[in-house]
Amino acid sequence: MKFFKDPQNMGEMKDPDAVGQAGNPVCGDLMKIYLKVGENARGEKFIEDIKFETLGCVAAIATSSVLTTLAKGKTFEEAEKIKFSDVQEALGALPPMKIHCAELAVQALKAAIEDYNSKIKNQNGK
Repeated sequence: MKFFKDPQNMGEMKDPDAVGQAGNPVCGDLMKIYLKVGENARGEKFIEDIKFETLGCVAAIATSSVLTTLAKGKTFEEAEKIKFSDVQEALGALPPMKIHCAELAVQALKAAIEDYNSKIKNQNGK
């Protein structure tokens, strides 16, 4: 596969529109996903930019990085369909004991989308 760690997707994002976090207290992995959100011509929200910060093993960092590549440019509807198996497949394979890293990355993305939707709902008073 052609997925490489993109240094532009690593690190904290200044003024993100949304932040999602997922962690596993057993292994100590912690992933944070930052989003900048745009709106396309059809009025759909999409991931204009995405960054990650990950505290964890190499597999945790790799899955976070791949997730940003998979999600960037996707509408929320498309991004919410990303599964841990998509992340795992994009990497080529993960050892069975590291599959949870792909699950955490997907959970952090979904938490960021939920964070954005919650902020919009609160702004609109609904």
